[in-house]
This record gives sequence, C-alpha cells and structure tokens, in this order.
Amino acid sequence: MKIDPNNPADLSAQIAKAIRDAIISGAMPVDERLPSEAELAEQFTVSRPTVREALKRLAAQSLIRTQRGATGGAFVNRLRFEDAYAQQITTSTLLLSMNDVGFATACEARYALERACAPLSAQRRTADQLATMRAECFRQSQPGLTDEAFCASDVAFHRALVDGAGNPVLSYQLAGAVEAMQPLMNMITFTARDRERIVALHHAIADALEARDGRACDDHLAALARYTMELAEEVMARRAAR
Repeated sequence: MKIDPNNPADLSAQIAKAIRDAIISGAMPVDERLPSEAELAEQFTVSRPTVREALKRLAAQSLIRTQRGATGGAFVNRLRFEDAYAQQITTSTLLLSMNDVGFATACEARYALERACAPLSAQRRTADQLATMRAECFRQSQPGLTDEAFCASDVAFHRALVDGAGNPVLSYQLAGAVEAMQPLMNMITFTARDRERIVALHHAIADALEARDGRACDDHLAALARYTMELAEEVMARRAAR
C-alpha cells in the first residue's frame, strides 16, 4: 500500500483509500488485523494523528472495527447489507433533494424496482413479513392517523414487500427507493390522496402475496403507481393555478 506525498489530496484520505482498496481487492481479508498506528505511520511516512484520522474514515464506512485489550486493534470488518442501508438511504435522499429529479422520473424508478420484487416476494415472503403488511394496513385504516404516521406506515408496508423477495442485494438497492423516494413522493401527494383507495390497494397487494400470485401483485403495484402519478399531476395543476 502506497500514497503519493506530492498529491494535493489530504494524506489521511489517501491512506484510507489505500487500505480500502486493499480490503476490496481481498489483499486484506475479513477479520484480518491491521498494522498498528505506529506501523502504519512508518509505512506511509506520516504522523500517527494522520493515521488515526484515516482509520476514523474507514470506521465511519464500517470497513474496519476496533477492539480493546491485549489482543485488540483495528480489524477488517464483515460488512453486511443491513449495515449499509442507512448510507444508501442518505445518499438517495441527497441525490433526489439536491438534483433536478422530476417526480415522474422518481416515481417510475421507484415502482419499476419494486415491481421487480413482486414475483419473488410472492414465492418467498415469510409469514412474519405478510403479518407486517397486514398490520400496517390496519394501522393505515385508523381514524386520526397523522400524515407523518401514515407515511411511516406506508414505508414499512413496502419495506416488508421488498424484503419478502428474500434477496439482500435487491433489499439494499431498494432501501433508497422505498425509504428515500417514498417519503418524498408522499410529501408531494399527501394533500390530495385518498387514504381509503391506497389502503384498498395495499390490502389487494397483501392478498396477492398471501395467494402467492406474483402477477396480481404486480398489477396492483402498477395501479398504485398510476394513482400516485395522478395525484402528483393533480397537485401540480393546483399549484400552477394559484
């Protein structure tokens, strides 16, 4: 592992990248102990505080973990998909909020991705995941439920559907679609939406999954996507008329 001392980039960032590249390439396998701070400082010809900052960067990315004691130190972490969900959601939220991504584009992507899960979820969903979806349908039907609580329940419902596909790669990719795009879409459409219609579609989706009917689940998701777009167009028309 090497860095370029003439590179204007921050030295700690260069060290973090060199170690990260070694982890990704497999040169430093999972659970391997990293050299000590002193050894890394000597290897990269930098100060120990610079090494310490590099290790903090790696820890923030969940690439390494630290242990105390005589057998402690920094070790290559086993990164799980679940551990990366938060970062995926944050990145997706920032991309949507900081760039000119139209509602139609976000809606199309979000439902296209989720519909890809429908046939898998119909075959693989667990009883617990189906029970979660039923519970969220019941919660959404309660009078007096706030818009914020309805949105949270909406996300939980679709999260269970996605996880029902039993594919961690899909669940990771859809973490941003469901937990970043869905709340943003709800923020736009909540003033116009008919909760009873949404809950009815949610019930229909859950019924299809219980019957292990992937095609019916996809049809109901498509209907939900169309209704979401109708709501957005109605809201946009109202705003334009002001």
